Amino acid sequence: MPPFDVPEGDPFGPHNLPYGVFSPAGSTERTVGVRLGDHVLDAGAAARALGSPYASLLARPSLNPLLAAGRTTWSDVRRALTAWVTVPAHQEAVGAFLHPLASVTLHLPFEVADYVDFYASENHARNVGQMFRPDAADSLTPNWKHLPIGYHGRSGTVVVSGTDVVRPSGQRKAPADPAPVFGPSVRLDIEAEVGFVVGVPSERGRPVALGDFREHVFGLCLLNDWSARDIQAWEYVPLGPFLGKSFATSVSAWITPLDALEDARVAPPDRTHPLLPYLDDAQDEPGGYDLRISVAINGSVVSEPPFSTMYWTAAQQLAHMTVNGASLRTGDLYGSGTVSGPEPWQRGSLLELSWNGRDPLELPEGKRTFLQDGDVVTLSAWAPGPGGTRVGLGEVSGRITASAVV
Repeated sequence: MPPFDVPEGDPFGPHNLPYGVFSPAGSTERTVGVRLGDHVLDAGAAARALGSPYASLLARPSLNPLLAAGRTTWSDVRRALTAWVTVPAHQEAVGAFLHPLASVTLHLPFEVADYVDFYASENHARNVGQMFRPDAADSLTPNWKHLPIGYHGRSGTVVVSGTDVVRPSGQRKAPADPAPVFGPSVRLDIEAEVGFVVGVPSERGRPVALGDFREHVFGLCLLNDWSARDIQAWEYVPLGPFLGKSFATSVSAWITPLDALEDARVAPPDRTHPLLPYLDDAQDEPGGYDLRISVAINGSVVSEPPFSTMYWTAAQQLAHMTVNGASLRTGDLYGSGTVSGPEPWQRGSLLELSWNGRDPLELPEGKRTFLQDGDVVTLSAWAPGPGGTRVGLGEVSGRITASAVV
């Protein structure tokens, strides 16, 4: 079967076409690629061969120029790419620029500007509250249903899927310890999340309204916000996450454009508290996404968190993080926060799955509460697509290696 023909039902068929950056076999040159089945189309080379006006945006070593071009261009480029891989007249020209996925090197697809991470799953927030504030009248903090809680992370440690994660070291102190100690984290965790990639920047001092979400956000990807729970627990009072989070954040090599996810849009859960006007989306189009996530450790699925249960939407998160006048930049990345469903098997972190280490997970190679050196964590996902198809999201994988500190 020629690579132009993708098997029926392939989640990376012409209805999807996520963007990435790759180097062909035997080359170190980077260029924009589009995934089609188990192949990668050199989008810039195809654009030049077909005389496309978008060649200057696609023949680049990063997605940033395309991200900055805006929604009209995003839609135009997507229509052009769809035609290139579906119209038989283009088959000969396009086929020359298809590379087997297994033969290429994938890179971080965009230059990350700022990184923000949120805390938008009510199930996750309640689980954490029950673990650490068991005597509280409400497991949620008083502000949780009034605003999307978040923190600013470290963009320089965002890495592409497949990059090893070195076990971080830092200060830690268990409640019964007389003093803190320094050393490698012994409670290394994952957070199964979805990341949103900003294309069009905004002016400083001008908040982005809920209705302008799709004018600024290009697409989404899977994201693993690795977390050293012991370091985090000792340092986070009173200012929040710092070294327990900043050592690594893994993202997919493929960015799925929002236009590929029209059939996956759903209404968020019912809100139980009234919202201030800048966050009130009651009259807006559905802001949630039906993404079915799987979390595997060393190949064994341990959780299947549903993104459709997220209380705060990506549009609300964008509105909140700019409401004070903070500006957006091309390449900004913001994470949804840990995705957890209402059932035990839908929890998106080991903190929850093991209930803070009380209930070890049973894996073929042994029990786990938190990650061990050599463990490989893989997030994968799909969403409903047009005509009963599935839209695949690029996976996020990372292997834990031993601490660099002796």
